[in-house]
Amino acid sequence: MTVTRERLQMAPSLVLTPAVVAHRGASGHRPEHTLDAYRTAIRMGVDDIELDLVSTRDGVLVARHDLELSTTTDVASRADLAHLRRTRTVDGVAQRGWFAQDLTLAELKTLATRERMPRTRPANTAYDGAEGVSTLTEVLAMVAAESVRRGRGVGVLLELKHADHHDRAGLPLDEPLLRELARHGLDHPWARVTLMSFEAGILRRLAGRTRLPIIQLLEPGDDVTPEALDRIDDYADGIGPHTSMVLPRDATDATGPPSSLVRDAHRRGLTVHVWTLRGENRFLPRHLRHGDAPDGLGDLTAAVRAMLDAGVDGIITDHPEQALRARREVSQAEPAG
Repeated sequence: MTVTRERLQMAPSLVLTPAVVAHRGASGHRPEHTLDAYRTAIRMGVDDIELDLVSTRDGVLVARHDLELSTTTDVASRADLAHLRRTRTVDGVAQRGWFAQDLTLAELKTLATRERMPRTRPANTAYDGAEGVSTLTEVLAMVAAESVRRGRGVGVLLELKHADHHDRAGLPLDEPLLRELARHGLDHPWARVTLMSFEAGILRRLAGRTRLPIIQLLEPGDDVTPEALDRIDDYADGIGPHTSMVLPRDATDATGPPSSLVRDAHRRGLTVHVWTLRGENRFLPRHLRHGDAPDGLGDLTAAVRAMLDAGVDGIITDHPEQALRARREVSQAEPAG
């Protein structure tokens, strides 16, 4: 069902200061899901980093957005791993390549990471090959060390990718996830860890086994009727909608007034973390683009301000420095008292 687009009064956030979350690290500046990308985001001052988790053949959780590895690593150039290339159907889509679930951690650790979008972000390619694929354990250890170094806690949003597919492969994600969180002392409600997925099944399982906050991710076309939000409220603490579900675009590709989604979620006590705000023109609404180059940088700060005005509780972004700037501008503009 389409979210209503009636003009609404600005909806206040449920939190005092909406969070800026670095999507796969500062992925506008470094290859995604590298320790350098996460550290860069933390240096910029983000509240949280976001990482996606998939499983290796031996059940170790690693930070990758996709099960297929050729777009973000050098696996295609590895003759010794050529025999592992195959076709798999993931979430109904047939893909040809190399999949994390077919490599052991030892094999995966021989790969080098690279920029996913080299034409859009050519500067990031300078860091190709500098790192390997990180495990969840390595990321959590890095976040703990950076939090101590900088004297402030840094949160982690963990997205469980292709959960049903992993279940069918005999590699359920929740078992190693909960084990690793317990090993790091992060299995309590005041830990700075949030669990997310597009798949409700694994979130419902986790809701019965952990007190960590849970976010149901949503994409355009998902049901966001009051009845659907009531069902989400049964197991989740928040929702993570696509930007277009909060600020729909009109026929000219410009954003109009906000939908009712933020207000409807807040009425149920559900937080709203919106994804994904990116700085390049190709990702921005028409009126916020600068010039005609699709990969030129537009006015992301204005896009973030619009989301904050709509009352969201978190901004998930590839360019956290611009989101932090927009948050400061909004805070400074607010009247005292």
